[in-house]
Amino acid sequence: MEQASPDSERLLQPATLEPLGHPDAELESVVGEEAEGAREDGSGDGKMTENNFWLKKIEISVSEAEKRTGRNAMNMQETYTAYLIETRSVEHIDGQSVLTDSLWRRYSEFELLRNYLLVYYPHIVVPPLPEKRAEFVWHKLSADNMDPDFVERRRIGLENFLLRVASHPILCRDRIFYLFLTQEGNWKETVNETGFQLKADSRLKALNATFRVKNPDKRFTELKHYSDELQSVISHLLRVRARVADRLYGVYKVHGNYGRVFSEWSAIEKEMGDGLQSAGHHMDVYASSIDDILEDEEHYADQLKEYLFYAEALRAVCRKHELMQYDLEMAAQDLASKKQQCEELATGTVRTFSLKGMTTKLFGQETPEQREARIKVLEEQINEGEQQLKSKNLEGREFVKNAWADIERFKEQKNRDLKEALISYAVMQISMCKKGIQVWTNAKECFSKM
Repeated sequence: MEQASPDSERLLQPATLEPLGHPDAELESVVGEEAEGAREDGSGDGKMTENNFWLKKIEISVSEAEKRTGRNAMNMQETYTAYLIETRSVEHIDGQSVLTDSLWRRYSEFELLRNYLLVYYPHIVVPPLPEKRAEFVWHKLSADNMDPDFVERRRIGLENFLLRVASHPILCRDRIFYLFLTQEGNWKETVNETGFQLKADSRLKALNATFRVKNPDKRFTELKHYSDELQSVISHLLRVRARVADRLYGVYKVHGNYGRVFSEWSAIEKEMGDGLQSAGHHMDVYASSIDDILEDEEHYADQLKEYLFYAEALRAVCRKHELMQYDLEMAAQDLASKKQQCEELATGTVRTFSLKGMTTKLFGQETPEQREARIKVLEEQINEGEQQLKSKNLEGREFVKNAWADIERFKEQKNRDLKEALISYAVMQISMCKKGIQVWTNAKECFSKM
């Protein structure tokens, strides 16, 4: 088959990434364009109007979790957890609060919101939700998704998700997100009316694009490897942390036993009673402090898990780019095929085997009028295909530009958050070790005085 034309080959190349300057400046430019479009459209698909841009001026919290019983879609009784979302305005007009509202949402509604954001903002690294069921837990911790401690950690995670979306320069302006915070009834119907499910790409299509793209963009290939490495490193950290937590729990049990033994011993040995009782008290205090540290450890683990799930969000952006590149290549291939057919009809020579060529040989040549009619149809299809190819190429370049700006923003956020979390975790471990040294020093002094 004849090779594609030079113009087609040029359009098939991965979109060129032009210098973006500072990521925040680029994002502000994108936001400004979207805001202008929203003002022109009135509402638009998912975009908020100018009157709703004060969303960043409200406080958002998930203040409470409540266990409930109800009926599911199969009319079967189920137990689930509902979360109370509270929104409060930080600005006032004439002494009146602009917004004070609260409503209850299930975890599945948070999932619906995120799925919508993934479809309508494919170039954005959409913040992940906290885990639905506990993973990477140390063996003394419950993995039950109805466990009060787990529900509390998930409540904090859901609040963090909303704050991440609200602080994003583009996502915070989405109308569906605004309604999620303010409209309790019929919100699901409003989301479904956007038709986002129809725009969602099938997994089979995504898998097909992954293996059949001929000109993958090296930057997105490297980004996929980066996300895999991020997931691998954080998974390893979480497994190590779970083992450390198990050992800490063992220390907690040992010191708890020491405290009880010393207290009982002090009741028997009257002469050494005060010293033993004091030593037992120090052990009890240390055991209690380790218990608090283990609770704090779960908070740090959840911070790591957020970026474990962010790795999948990065891969989602890569998959969308692969799909766009695959569609571009298919359009270019189809255009090249039509140009070849048109050339063969015009010159009367067939350079490749085709069913049409065999039919012509068997049943005779076409009349000049028939050939002219076919050439005219092909020329129209070629013009249409060229416009479509240019449109897809422009769309791909715009996607790369916006996606890379958001990826840079994400990397800055990730470096800042993980640095803070790991430093706080190290400080906590150092503090625990210092407490242990102090406890044994105090116990030694107690024994030396007996």
